[in-house]
Amino acid sequence: MLSGESAEIAAHPVADHYLEHLLTEKGLSENTLLAYASDLSDFFSFLADRCFPLEDVTEETLLQYIKATQQQGNSGRRTLARRLSALRGLFAFACDQKCFMENPSRFLENPKFLRTLPEVLTKAEMTAVLAAPNLSEKLGFRDRTMMELLYASGLRASEVISIKPLDFDPATNRIRVFGKGAKERIVPVHAEAAALLNDYITQWRALFSPKCNLLFLNRSGKGLSRVALWNIVRRYALQAGIVRPISPHTFRHSFATHLLDGGADLRVVQTLLGHADISATEIYTHIQAGRLMEIHRAHHPRSEK
Repeated sequence: MLSGESAEIAAHPVADHYLEHLLTEKGLSENTLLAYASDLSDFFSFLADRCFPLEDVTEETLLQYIKATQQQGNSGRRTLARRLSALRGLFAFACDQKCFMENPSRFLENPKFLRTLPEVLTKAEMTAVLAAPNLSEKLGFRDRTMMELLYASGLRASEVISIKPLDFDPATNRIRVFGKGAKERIVPVHAEAAALLNDYITQWRALFSPKCNLLFLNRSGKGLSRVALWNIVRRYALQAGIVRPISPHTFRHSFATHLLDGGADLRVVQTLLGHADISATEIYTHIQAGRLMEIHRAHHPRSEK
């Protein structure tokens, strides 16, 4: 069942059933459901202000909503695109449930925006960050193990903090991960990261007095939050002299970029990252292209200085 917070935000029977569908059939996380519910709540507020029932929504209604959202000035193109995605999903579900004869959102297009390239650490920077924790202390050993795993396997922050001890197989140096939509994938771990994982599980984890079955624990023996992991990564990045914003996702971007730099196949990287669509992985090829251009400009004798 949805939490009270999600149900309260949605506040409409069709939306409630749609969110239940996303939870039970699609396996989306509570955080994702809250985001969908919040986006739908904004649309229902728009309808309520105009005393307009959902059943009478047309494409013209949706265009008016888009215009009103843009005029508010507090919603960027990415936010609008996310809201439109939530609406398309809602109306597709409503049509399946015979609440609508035609889908009023079928011709809506997302706003165009430039795709920014992700932040990536150089190999030297990555080495410096990984060397920052003190391996003689339990927190330092835990932090080094987590960051090595982030870089070794390209995991998302939510995936790292959800790992359980038995998800790691020391015999094969592979780890079981549950990604978006609770999709399972098996990811290899290189020897150094695997050795740290094995030592952490067998020697260090017990020192945290575990209160749950998660692999990485805080001082109280409970699971780490994503915010805690972000703060850990940021702290060691600063210790390594990196002042620009760094997050656990930077390790994921660096993992993919460094693999491609080393000659890895794009499809292999897609599988390791758990991307459902290869277009999400192709952005890393743009990073490579940008670097090639920089090298060309810097070193070709006919390039302008």
